[in-house]
Amino acid sequence: MIKFLTAGESHGKGLTTIVSGFPSNFELSEDYVNFHLARRQMGYGRGLRMKIETDKAEILSGVRFGKTLGSPISLFIKNKDWENWTDKMSLEPIEKEIEKITIPRPGHADLVGTLKYNFNDIRNSIDRSSARETAARVAAASIARKFLSNFNIQIGSFVESIGGIYPRENFIDKIFNGEISQNYSAEKLNHISDKSAVRVLDAQQENKIINKIKLAKKKGDTLGGTFYVVVTGVPVGLGSFIHYDEKIEAALSHAVMSIHAVKGVEVGIGFEGANLFGSQVHDEIIIKKNNFYRKTNRAGGIEGGITTGLPIIIRGAMKPIATLMSPIESVDLATMKKVIARRERSDFVAVPACAVIAESMVAWVIADFFLKKFGGDSIEETKDNFMNFTQKYFQRVKSNFGEK
Repeated sequence: MIKFLTAGESHGKGLTTIVSGFPSNFELSEDYVNFHLARRQMGYGRGLRMKIETDKAEILSGVRFGKTLGSPISLFIKNKDWENWTDKMSLEPIEKEIEKITIPRPGHADLVGTLKYNFNDIRNSIDRSSARETAARVAAASIARKFLSNFNIQIGSFVESIGGIYPRENFIDKIFNGEISQNYSAEKLNHISDKSAVRVLDAQQENKIINKIKLAKKKGDTLGGTFYVVVTGVPVGLGSFIHYDEKIEAALSHAVMSIHAVKGVEVGIGFEGANLFGSQVHDEIIIKKNNFYRKTNRAGGIEGGITTGLPIIIRGAMKPIATLMSPIESVDLATMKKVIARRERSDFVAVPACAVIAESMVAWVIADFFLKKFGGDSIEETKDNFMNFTQKYFQRVKSNFGEK
C-alpha cells in the first residue's frame, strides 16, 4: 500500500526519499520529521559526524498548508559535510587524482560490495552501505508515525543492554506478565529513555554502560547491544495467516533486520519460549468489558501472523560497529598482502540510535498493514473504516457464534 525509496551517499550532496501511498488530509510538518531525526543523532559514544551534521529534512512535495495531499511526498536532507568531499565524490570525471581505498574492514560491506559490483575503489561500497542512509529512513517513517498517531498508535523504544550490561529489572517483563495496563502508551518509554545518554531506563545501568564505552574508546574498540521497540494502540486484525508474506511478524522482522549491524530479532519472548512448556508460553484469553483480553503478552502482540490488540514487543540485537580505531587483520586488494584494516570516521557505539531507527522501521510496517486492512484515500475515510471494524468486531463474534 505504501512505499518509500531512499537515494544518496554518505558524503554526497544529501539524502532524498520519496514516500507514496498515504491518504490525504492528515497533518504533517517539517518540525515533526526533524524531531525524530534529532532523536536518531542522540547517544553517548557517537562519532564526529554527529557534531558536523544537524539533520534537517526539507519537504519538497506532497504537503499543502500543513496537510498531506495524497500525492507522493518527497524529502531532502542536506549533507553539510559535502563541502569537504566535492572532489572525492564528484558526479563528473575530474583531472585530479583521487586516492583509491583498497583495504576492506572486516564486518563491513567493503569487500563483499566491491566483489559484487566490480568496483576498483572501496569508497563506492562505503558511501552507500553507510548507516547515514538511515536518516532518510527515519524521515520517511516519520510520515508513517504521524499517520498512525491519528489512531492513537504509539511507538517507543529503549536500550536493554550495551556491552553485556543489563538493567537490574527489565521493564518488558512487566508487559509479558500482564503487569502493565493494555492502555499503556509507548510514547512514555521515549519520554524516559530519551533523557538518558544511552537511552536506558535504569540510571545505575547508565553509569556502568558509560564507563564501558569509555573503556572501549581507550582501547580503540566498539560495542554492540540489544534494544526493545514497543507499539501500543494497535488494533486486532493487522496481518494474516493466509500467505507467508502477509504475516505481520515476518514483515516486522525483515524491517528491523534490514537496519545496519542488526544481527538478531525476536518477537515477544522469542527464543526464551523454546525452552519452556507451552503452558508457560501462551497467553490465556479472557473477556472483560465486552472485549477479548489476555492475562499475559508473551506472544508480543501477535498470534498466527495477526495482531492481537496487545502491545507489539520486538527485541533487536546490534553487533559492534565494524570500524575499529585499533584495527584487526585484513588484506590490501592492491597487493593481495596481509595488512591491518583501515580506519574510517565512525561511532564507538550506536545502539541508542539503532533503537530509534528500529522504531521508524516498525512504524512503517504497522502503517503499511494498517492501510492494507482499512484503506482510504483520505484520512477521514480511513477513520470511518477503522471505527466500523473496531467498534463492532466483538458484537459480530457473539452474533456469529449464536449468542442472542
